[in-house]
Amino acid sequence: MPRTDFNQLLEAGVHFGHLKRKWNPKMAPYIFMEKNGIHIIDLHKTVVKLDEAAAALKQIAKSGRKVLFVATKKQAKEVVSEKISTVAMPYVTERWPGGMLTNFPTIRKAVKKMATIDKLNSDGTFDNFSKREKLQISRQRAKLEKNLGSIADLTRLPAALFVIDVQKEANAVKEAKRLNIPVFAMVDTCCDPTNIDYVIPANDDATKSIAVVLDTVTAAIQEGLAERKVEKEKEAAETAKGGATAARKEARPRTNAAAKSETVAEAETQAEAVLENAAE
Repeated sequence: MPRTDFNQLLEAGVHFGHLKRKWNPKMAPYIFMEKNGIHIIDLHKTVVKLDEAAAALKQIAKSGRKVLFVATKKQAKEVVSEKISTVAMPYVTERWPGGMLTNFPTIRKAVKKMATIDKLNSDGTFDNFSKREKLQISRQRAKLEKNLGSIADLTRLPAALFVIDVQKEANAVKEAKRLNIPVFAMVDTCCDPTNIDYVIPANDDATKSIAVVLDTVTAAIQEGLAERKVEKEKEAAETAKGGATAARKEARPRTNAAAKSETVAEAETQAEAVLENAAE
């Protein structure tokens, strides 16, 4: 897996933190200096932490589990939906529904409602409703799609959470910690990194900064998915090869037994002929 490019992070402005007066002292280990009243993040540490997070995310993807991305702030919505869609991972960019993780079965019921409405449309039942009922159902479907459409494929709790702005997504982080789900996050100088398992010190307010971090993350996930595909193909090939070998082994004894039966039959025929000649 390629290492994160330091210059790329620098060009994207990942090193820009918040104003000094808004800082959180727990982020001190990740701060390089202060300039014009703004804290500057140590990008050398960002590179190390981002590589660690990417390696862990790659292993999760390779195991076939899901990572849920959470980014409801305006600067992150579009870039997250665009980049995370390419690796087929679930994401939340509208509003964090309370109990998304801790009350997951209820959320799944809401997701299934969308499938039920779609079924009504496909089998023609929807046409039998009144105009008002159609309007209500359509509005309900649109609302569900907006809030939960991006997690329709999330059939069980995610293996990890990736958060952009831990202050804004505090509820998501709390739910994940309650269920012992590891949290990956872009953490700015104004945030508390205490509850984050994989801290990526970075500017979480600039779209370019978010995009460059997500590029590294999605590349790692894509690599993990590709390796998983190769391993599954290899296992399938080995299974098929093993089945063919077993079939050949089973066929051999049968062939030997058939040959033996033929030999015995020939011997019996010859014995009968000898007896007939002797009788004559």
